[in-house]
Amino acid sequence: HPHRTAALYNAMIHPLVPYGIRGAIWYQGESNAGRAYQYRTLFPAMIKDWREQWERGDFPFFFVQLANFRAVDTWPVESDWAELREAQSMALELPNTGQAVIIDIGEADDIHPQNKQDVGARLAQSALKIAYGMDVADSGPVYKSMEKDGATIRLSFDHVHSGLVANGPALYGFSIAGDDKKFHWAQARIEGDEVVVSSPDEPNPVAVRYGWANNPVCNLYNQDGLPASPFRTDDWP
Repeated sequence: HPHRTAALYNAMIHPLVPYGIRGAIWYQGESNAGRAYQYRTLFPAMIKDWREQWERGDFPFFFVQLANFRAVDTWPVESDWAELREAQSMALELPNTGQAVIIDIGEADDIHPQNKQDVGARLAQSALKIAYGMDVADSGPVYKSMEKDGATIRLSFDHVHSGLVANGPALYGFSIAGDDKKFHWAQARIEGDEVVVSSPDEPNPVAVRYGWANNPVCNLYNQDGLPASPFRTDDWP
């Protein structure tokens, strides 16, 4: 049975180890959403083990971040799917890894969204960049750092490439909180390669979250058409 310990590896992965490969693509995580902190250890451990078993060094390993799924929340809430996406992103610390963010092409009522064309296209961008060394944009904006400025928080990003852009008339998907850890929807605007976030409901903000929900409504992209990865600036349990 596929859910028995080691069954998937012993039956479906280990027999392939003698074969030559150029890289791997991984699309999974839904069933681990309730154990996101465990996934922070399991997922990179699996990548390292595959590389050890094939004895081909740090071969390229690309993976798909969980899509948006379930009902859209009216207010900022905690989310196990958001925590799992965060755990997936942490695996980018390993060399020769790439992540396809698909937070914009999921379906609320289908855990297996139909649009695989864009999934494949975004994975291909990572492969062109990492496996084949081409000069292409392989990622949407990735949160780098924050700076508090009075009642606002200024966010910086990696993978801005040609610039940040809102895919719509206004930028949304951000929430903000103070020391009480209570999040409010926030106003956000793009200033150069940064995003400035604030809310009249929080005069002394300390943390920002973006796309932090099972099915977030969010629209930050770079001008290469790749969506920003959901993130949080806090590490609150």
